[in-house]
This record gives sequence, structure tokens and C-alpha cells, in this order.
Amino acid sequence: MKGEKGLVALGLITISLIWGSTWLVIKIGLDSVPPLFAVALRFTLALIILAVIMAVRGERLPRDRSAITSYLILTFLSFSFPFALVYWGEQYISSGLASILFAMYPLIVAVESHFLLSAEKLHPFKTVGILMGFIGVVVIFWSDIQIGTMNTAGMIAILVSTLLQGTSLVLIKKRATHISPLSLSLGGMIGAVIVLFILAFALERVSDVHLDARGIGSIIYLGSLGTVVTFLTYYWLLKRVEAVYLSLVTLVTPVLAVILGAIVLDERLESRVFTGATLILLGILVANGRDIAAAVSRRNTQIKEM
Repeated sequence: MKGEKGLVALGLITISLIWGSTWLVIKIGLDSVPPLFAVALRFTLALIILAVIMAVRGERLPRDRSAITSYLILTFLSFSFPFALVYWGEQYISSGLASILFAMYPLIVAVESHFLLSAEKLHPFKTVGILMGFIGVVVIFWSDIQIGTMNTAGMIAILVSTLLQGTSLVLIKKRATHISPLSLSLGGMIGAVIVLFILAFALERVSDVHLDARGIGSIIYLGSLGTVVTFLTYYWLLKRVEAVYLSLVTLVTPVLAVILGAIVLDERLESRVFTGATLILLGILVANGRDIAAAVSRRNTQIKEM
């Protein structure tokens, strides 16, 4: 039992550190590989690794109608267009700001779950938390809302990606609980790689791809650690940790991303960004407040019964 607790702690630290660093690594990789080719190559590597893992485990990819529908949802709403938007957006905004805007993810999931999942309705804590998060985004945008500026376009790209990925999560939770996480990822990535390479060859020049040490290192890190390791660790933790506790990782990753961006790329964020980020992160904490209290109460009860 103690050994498993140690592994859980290690798992939480692992996904926090990796997810907090991916924003920086994406930014670094864009100096060598244009966004669409970069994300296509990242998922190609991840796809190969996941396929090998499935082969070793002897797991087969489901091909029924429901599974194929789920793969298509992941292809278009989780892996292809959303990640293309993240990579494209990071050309124009800092890695720290991108991670802060993406922190709206759990709040978007909360709103959509209210309408699509009967067991996950909004309550006062979630409502207040969502409003705080929205105000935080407005604060971040306030002095940059100039139609046509690439800085604003980059921020909008991250928020649209967040919306698409939040929608994907809710739809998959609603219809694909019978499919293993490994199969879902592999099935979705197969379609995403095809879409991304089509977009890359149509919109970018192959001559702009410079696979130097930084570019190759970025793809390897993001494809293996940033995609495969975090994914497998996340779903291993989901079976052992209250989902509400796991969601609090979202509070840690933007902080790490901002620190790494400042240290490695000398990124500097204005005070309003920190004000907005504080509101977003507090909003996430408030939105989960009731669930956190319930989880703590259950844990204390279990300890007393032991």
C-alpha cells in the first residue's frame, strides 16, 4: 500500500512536470519545424510507440461503429485541429501565456458536462468558478484586443483549441467508456496524422523543415514523454486517485510553464496576465471546491473505519 502511494505521488509529479514543460518545448521546436509539420511528426512518433505497446499487450483495435465514431471525434476535436491551433498560436504568444489560457480547459468541460452528461450538473461552486475563470480571460485579453493583431489571433487560437478538446473529452466520456484509453488514443491519432500531413503539405513548405538538434529533440520529447508517457500515467492514476484531485494538476502546469519560459526563453509577462491567471486558477479551485470537500470527507471516513 505504501509502495503504491509512492508511485501515485511520483505519477502526479511526472505528469505535472512534463505537461508544464511541453509548452516550452513546442516553442523551441517551432524555430526548426513549422507548426503543422511539427505536430504531425510528433503524433507519428507517438502513434508508432502506442502501436508497439498494443502489439506487446496483445490488444486489438476495436472496429465497431461506435469505436470508429469515437476515433473520428478524437481525430478532429482532440488531436488534429486543436493541436495545430496550439502550435500555430505559440508562434505569436509566449509559452507561459499559452499554458495559462489552456487552463480554462476544466471549466469548459464543466459547462459542457452540465448539458451533455446527466450526472455532472452545474452547482454554485462550479458556476462561481467558471465566472472567475471567464473574468480572468477577459483581464488577460483586455489591452490586446485589437482586431487583426497576431498576438490576439494567437490567444484566440489557444482558446479555440481548449474549447475543441473540452468538447472531445465530454463526448468521449458520454459514448466511449467501453473502449480502452490505449485504443482510443491510437485510433484517434491514426486519423489525426493523416489530416495533419494533408494540411502541412497544403499550407507549409517542406523546405522550411530544418531537422536540427532542437527540432528533432522537440519531436522526440513531445511524441514520447509529452504524449505517450503522460497519457499512460494519467489513466493509471485515474484508477487510483479521486478524479477531482487529478484535475488539480491543471493548477500546477501553468506555473511551471511560466517559470520555464522565463528561465529558458527570457519570456516576460505583464502584470495583468498574472492577475488574469490568478483568477483562472482560483476559478478552477472554486469550481472543484465541493467535490474536493466531499473527497476529503470520504477519505477521512475510510481512515476512521480502518
